[in-house]
Amino acid sequence: MKILFHHEGILPVKKYGGTERIIFWHIKQLIKMGHQVFLIGSPHSTELQKLGVKIIERTSNISINDWRELIPSNIDIIHLFYTPPFDLDVPHLITIEGNGHPGEKFKKNTCFISKKHAEIHHGQYFVYNGIDLDDYPHPNFNDKKFFANPSNKEYWNHFSFLAKAKWKVKNVDSAISASKKCKKHLHIAGGRVFSLSPYIHSYGMVDQEKKIRILRKSSALLFPVRWPEPFGIAIIEAFSQGIPVIGSPYGSLPELISNVSGIICSNINELIDAIYQPSKAFNPEEIRSYVEANFSIKKMTENYIDLYKKIISGVSLNQESPHCSLAHSPETLLPF
Repeated sequence: MKILFHHEGILPVKKYGGTERIIFWHIKQLIKMGHQVFLIGSPHSTELQKLGVKIIERTSNISINDWRELIPSNIDIIHLFYTPPFDLDVPHLITIEGNGHPGEKFKKNTCFISKKHAEIHHGQYFVYNGIDLDDYPHPNFNDKKFFANPSNKEYWNHFSFLAKAKWKVKNVDSAISASKKCKKHLHIAGGRVFSLSPYIHSYGMVDQEKKIRILRKSSALLFPVRWPEPFGIAIIEAFSQGIPVIGSPYGSLPELISNVSGIICSNINELIDAIYQPSKAFNPEEIRSYVEANFSIKKMTENYIDLYKKIISGVSLNQESPHCSLAHSPETLLPF
């Protein structure tokens, strides 16, 4: 197939960028599977050019809001990760990675990134995000014996938080409060947090190498979000390193966090209990196998190819336009 993407920024990103990383990994996987990829975007995406992606530069005389004249005539399908402000007369798929606003409508060929995410937006299809496991090497679990016995407080002592710390819905405040209460170390990546506590360590925005180092010295990832989380890439990043996730019950988290891979906490007291001493042990090999089986970029791309074929054949993903059913702004804080 010949598949067209549009993204203005340079791919891949070096630090934060959830959607950008998904697009980059997906394009790489499509090429690996023998498809031809075109990108309307930055000529500075040199890594993609080396892979064989045809970059179509949007010149200054073409609006960012309407680039249709740049679409090659032989394209089979366009895949966008945002809703364009115009209609497309070429087969197309739109993936929405975030939450819509109350009443917001989406185009019929829109898909979402978790079952709950689709339900909230009255959509019929979803494809779980995946990560490129080549970027998340299999750890040597012989160095992490504490996983076999998390009741050993000497080892169940360091936790991580990967998210935009300044974004209230990600709830770094509860992660900090619970860690300090339990006198456990919390390593925060994703924005600076200032604390005088010897238990709180903040690294700001980090690159991939630093992120892996933070995860590998963590007993668990704390992810106590207070909004309907569409997916949460940090969750499967932690899984890739054999690390369980302690999260809240909102959005996609109950779908992603299984009995094998973590703990769901409904409030701050349950979070404190889980950090202080969890009620079960976790097997890092099982957690790694869980992400390999369910959240690899290969599996994600295969699922998207199935949707491409459906759309190219003339089938609409949704009979009616999906729309957001949230009663309030998605950034309204949910109880915790």
